[in-house]
Amino acid sequence: MSHWQLAAELPAAACEAFADLDRVFALEGEWIAGDQMSKVLRVEIAGRRYYVKQYWGAGKGLRRWLGRPRVKAEWQNLRLFAQWGIPTAPVVAWGLERRFGSFVRGALITAELAGTEDLAALARNHDPRLQQHDWLDKVSRQLAEATRRMHLHGFAHNDLKWRNLLVDQSGELYLIDCPTGSFWWGPLLDYRIIKDLACLDKVAKYHLSSTRRMRFYLQYRGRQRLSANDKRRVRKILAFFAGRE
Repeated sequence: MSHWQLAAELPAAACEAFADLDRVFALEGEWIAGDQMSKVLRVEIAGRRYYVKQYWGAGKGLRRWLGRPRVKAEWQNLRLFAQWGIPTAPVVAWGLERRFGSFVRGALITAELAGTEDLAALARNHDPRLQQHDWLDKVSRQLAEATRRMHLHGFAHNDLKWRNLLVDQSGELYLIDCPTGSFWWGPLLDYRIIKDLACLDKVAKYHLSSTRRMRFYLQYRGRQRLSANDKRRVRKILAFFAGRE
């Protein structure tokens, strides 16, 4: 059984190129990334570029046989971001194929966000914008709001790293690549929230001042000062990756 869907606003040329899974898996393009269960290609159709993620593995561990395949989790999560008003890459085609109930293959296609770079690349290249107060404050506020919205919905990204944060030339922020994000509750949600924030700080501590990092946390909390609970959480965030780097 195969399920494949195209976004309503997709141009005709792209509709033809992405018509079904057979055509999607026959696409050739620029290789971007890959692992044992998937690969990412960048293709150009009628002057517009798209990222094509092809999966032939459902996921690691129990996900190979139980639960949502990784590709389904990713397209559902990106569509949730859009519903919650969190800017992300537009999902233009998605679906998967099963045989006798088992995952065979799947794909997710997103439209390119033109003129964007990921924050990890900016950090590696020592981009001067990371030292500009106004630019940093704009990006920080967007990231704080997007992260807060996810967490208020009981959702954790689980891979909230700088490489999964894109910014365009005007400083608009986009969240991408979220195949392991999920809903949590109680202490499990608290742990995942700390992990998300620790992932962000893992790079930030090398490129941003302590004052700037604390300002981000206050923006995330919507506060002017830290409460006693905030101070305990901040200590957990700072200690999360201790001894693991």
